[in-house]
Amino acid sequence: MQGPTRRTSRPRPASRPARAAAPKRNPNGMGDHRVRVVLGRAFLVVALVAAGLRLVQVQGFEAEALSQKSLKQRVTVQNIPGQRGSIMDRDGNLLAFSVEAKALYALPQLIIEEQRKAGKDPDERKRNIAAYMKQVLGDQVDEQELLRKLFSDSKWLYLVDRVEPAKARMIREKFREIGAEYRQIRQYPSGKVGADIVGYANWRMEERKAAGLEGLETYKNSLLSGKDGRRVVDTAAGSADVTIPGSEREVEPATPGSDLQLTIDTDLQFTVQNMLTDYVQRVEAKGGSAVVLDARTGEVMALADDKPFDPNNFADSKPEQRNNRAVTSPFEPGSVNKIVTAATAIELGLATPQTVLSVPGSIKVADREISDAWNHGTIPMTFTGVLGKSSNVGTLMMAQQIGQDRFAEMLSKFGLGERTRLGLAGETSGRVPPRSQWSGSTFGNLPIGQGLSMTVVQMAGMYQAIANDGLRIPPRVIKAEIGPDKVRKEEPRPEGVRVVSPETARTVRDMMRAVVQDLPGQRGTGPAAALPGYQITGKTGTAQQVDPNCGCYSNSSYWITFAGILPADKPRYVIGIMLDAPKAGTSEATSAAPLFHDMADYVAQRYRVPLSPPAPALELLPKNS
Repeated sequence: MQGPTRRTSRPRPASRPARAAAPKRNPNGMGDHRVRVVLGRAFLVVALVAAGLRLVQVQGFEAEALSQKSLKQRVTVQNIPGQRGSIMDRDGNLLAFSVEAKALYALPQLIIEEQRKAGKDPDERKRNIAAYMKQVLGDQVDEQELLRKLFSDSKWLYLVDRVEPAKARMIREKFREIGAEYRQIRQYPSGKVGADIVGYANWRMEERKAAGLEGLETYKNSLLSGKDGRRVVDTAAGSADVTIPGSEREVEPATPGSDLQLTIDTDLQFTVQNMLTDYVQRVEAKGGSAVVLDARTGEVMALADDKPFDPNNFADSKPEQRNNRAVTSPFEPGSVNKIVTAATAIELGLATPQTVLSVPGSIKVADREISDAWNHGTIPMTFTGVLGKSSNVGTLMMAQQIGQDRFAEMLSKFGLGERTRLGLAGETSGRVPPRSQWSGSTFGNLPIGQGLSMTVVQMAGMYQAIANDGLRIPPRVIKAEIGPDKVRKEEPRPEGVRVVSPETARTVRDMMRAVVQDLPGQRGTGPAAALPGYQITGKTGTAQQVDPNCGCYSNSSYWITFAGILPADKPRYVIGIMLDAPKAGTSEATSAAPLFHDMADYVAQRYRVPLSPPAPALELLPKNS
């Protein structure tokens, strides 16, 4: 019998592990990996699109503009300086000329980069450069100073200037890291001789050419410089001075400057300069100037100051040395100016050389009492004697007969109060008071050379007019220009100014021989200027200087002058001399006549001036007086 069914229990399955809690989602969705991938791809696409668009813009629309900008950054237009013209004396002797030189520079960073690329020691390379430069250039460089520069942090610097081109080439062939720049070096073979006239020029970095700083080098700078050329070059990044080799193009050649030939005689200039310097030192003067003119042409044969500078050592010179005081520093001439009264009186027929004047010891002009340099009562003097003995009183007596208007007109004819335009920079006109400003006492000063001023060139120019039969030729220092094509262009001779008639000029020349006459009772003021074998005419001068403490004339400080003609019978040369405040104590300190004698003696010998015939004695004081 089937019994009831028995329920059996089934085995339970093993328990399942509890399900981990689902991670929380990041609110912005970036935590999801798939989202990050999608966003990353999106950003990459956007960047690529932007880059592509920019590439299209740069290579398409902006390509030409950017190319031009890049070109400008490495293209440099450089000047090519013309060869500066030379300056020579009247005989063709060079006074100034230019030679080519190089300035060497270094690129310390380039040395380091190239040596490291080659696996070599940059420091060793720098030491080798310095040693080799010392070997080639010798005393021109200091090896330790070169090393200091080469081991500096500078990217670009100069090592040495004024290097001979051949030596620069040797250095550059051995060390390509060394660069060279063109220079022109000005040479002055005569040194101080004529330096006040020639002046000085040097290389100007900002202009990349030689330029004048003093004298004719400045006054005629554009003529001497010529015309610059140009060239286009590529330069290294970051430096407009470092030219990439082989990049030169679009070359426009430079035009050389013209040469200048002067009227100066170098040998005469040397002698006059040295004589003047020695005399100034001997009389302990503050300074002095001298000039020698050709009596017929007005050409300046020599023009000297006592303290010239040396253009070859320009940096060591003082500013006052570079100033050509012979044309820039006027002075009161004193009795040298009495030639105006003499010429005017003779020209107007107011007197003859033998006219006798009763000359008192003093004369009153307006509120001034003017005396002669020596004490005397009323004495008779010939008009020749008034000049020979330099009587202030006699001169003023004759000037009063001339009158102020006619005297002022003659001052102008002699060229006083205006520049001579001889061709030098800085020339002054001196000063003559305008006629409208003359007071009563003015006419007591001007005829005796006080109250007006002139340069030594103007002073000599007055005597040149008398030497040249009354025709004044304005002086000049330039004889000719010689262009780069070697075509010579003579300097035009200035138009002459008729001052007095030839007859008057000859009469005045003869009268003023009395100044150097040395006869008993008939002695002039400057017999020391006499030159045996030659007739000499001239005039001594002594002018009081103004005392700055009182604004009045000093009784101890003077300008000492002399102007004379060699020879008086057939004039060839005029010599003018000024001494500034020589100290008293010697006879030389009171006269420039001895210096005139020495200069005239040299001039007569150098140019073989024919001897003069004997001249009759002149009567200064009437023999029956």
